[in-house]
Amino acid sequence: MRHLDVATGILGGLLLFFAVQGYDVIPVIFFIAMISAFIFLNKSRFGGKSFAALAKKETSGKLIHFDDIGGQEVAKNELREALEFIKDAERLNQLGIRPLKGILLNGPPGTGKTLLAKAAAQFTDSAFVAASGSEFVEMYVGVGAQRIRQLFGQAKQQARQAKKTSAVIFIDEIEVLGGKRGQANSNLEYDQTLNELLVQMDGLSGSDDVRILLVAATNRVDILDPALLRPGRFDRQVRVDLPDKIGRLRILELHTRNKPLAADVRLEGIAADTFGFSGAHLESVTNEAAIMALRDNLAEITSSHFKNAIEKVLMGEKLDRIPSTAEKQRIAIHEAGHALLSELTMPGSVASINVASRSIALGYVRQTQADDIYLYTLDYIKGKIAVALAGAIAEELHFGNRSSGAGSDFKAAVDYSKQIIFGGMSSLGIISPDDIPQELLHTTMTEMLKEIETQVRNTLLEHKQFLADITQLLLRDECITGNEFRQLLGQERPFDQEFDLQTAL
Repeated sequence: MRHLDVATGILGGLLLFFAVQGYDVIPVIFFIAMISAFIFLNKSRFGGKSFAALAKKETSGKLIHFDDIGGQEVAKNELREALEFIKDAERLNQLGIRPLKGILLNGPPGTGKTLLAKAAAQFTDSAFVAASGSEFVEMYVGVGAQRIRQLFGQAKQQARQAKKTSAVIFIDEIEVLGGKRGQANSNLEYDQTLNELLVQMDGLSGSDDVRILLVAATNRVDILDPALLRPGRFDRQVRVDLPDKIGRLRILELHTRNKPLAADVRLEGIAADTFGFSGAHLESVTNEAAIMALRDNLAEITSSHFKNAIEKVLMGEKLDRIPSTAEKQRIAIHEAGHALLSELTMPGSVASINVASRSIALGYVRQTQADDIYLYTLDYIKGKIAVALAGAIAEELHFGNRSSGAGSDFKAAVDYSKQIIFGGMSSLGIISPDDIPQELLHTTMTEMLKEIETQVRNTLLEHKQFLADITQLLLRDECITGNEFRQLLGQERPFDQEFDLQTAL
């Protein structure tokens, strides 16, 4: 900066001298201004020194180890194996193994892909540089390619400054810059950026003074360009999926290590109650529970705090809007219908029934299950359809009509019916989703939904008084726990008489 000030002063003095001598310096000043503007725009477009903000080095805060990541044992083991090639370079050379150049982490948001990349850098004692795919996208041709080169150059520079022999580059949302070329939304800038990334990966070598491993994350591996996925580029694809029940328990244990828990808190129950939650969701649950304990001025976090935190993370905060008495009664009978069919088709599945407004939901039934399920049978899916239809049918039986509140339920029922048909479980047998006539698809879906709707209506009629009692209880308390609901249902009907929808149909 000092040299720039000196040069500016000298140039200004020279211009002043020539102006005093009678020379016309206006063209010179105009030319200098044009050159300065071009340099300024070029530096801002192509990154310049400001691009250092793009690549973020982990220099402060707690270091992330693999032991700090729960619920991803398979992904961690596969990643560790791949990282051994970088960690033990001498043995790699002895066996003639080509070093891995890239590892692609594929999975839903919030499952820990960034944490795994940071842990990979710590595991291999490497410099860590991170960027997002969207940061390489510009309207100017050549900008993204320049930034790719700068990213790889900065990774090497940081490794040399830290006296390390390896660096890990992490690119999140790589589908933004690595999408298939030649698509309708493709353009020259996208193609040049991707081409530069491919060139940089091809140039990685185990003989370099700094070995670089590229770790990328995406939840849309289907849209990535095949050139990225071939061996020699991203050699390994590691699936980072939603955690199972054991994984959720491990994540909860990690996030409650520094939190005082009351004696009534059972993390195993919370893990079973949060099916489908990602690691980010579970971290938010523990944090919200601690905030609620702080609001209540308590020194420990109770099970009630965790229960309310799950509701808040799943459905949002309670709203101030208060429906009219007639609307609230309709909401209560609607949710009671959902809960009854859920408990009859899959005993133990109701976690809570709520008629307090949260987010966009006026009321809801939160469901859970004892064990994680990965394969869905015909009976199971038909049971899910019955649960979806039960709310609207309960309204119809009680009020003589339906409301617009069942729109999302009907969409879910239609999606489930398509799952049955496309899965080869309907009367059509095995069919091609792309070739089936729309009229035949509509007819088959309608027949299936009407058949289940008839059975649901008969079931609700058999428990009409029970629905009325549950509705009154919901109007009074706003929320009923699953255990309370099952106790009331057990008093009305022997609980060991399991309801079989398929047999009833």
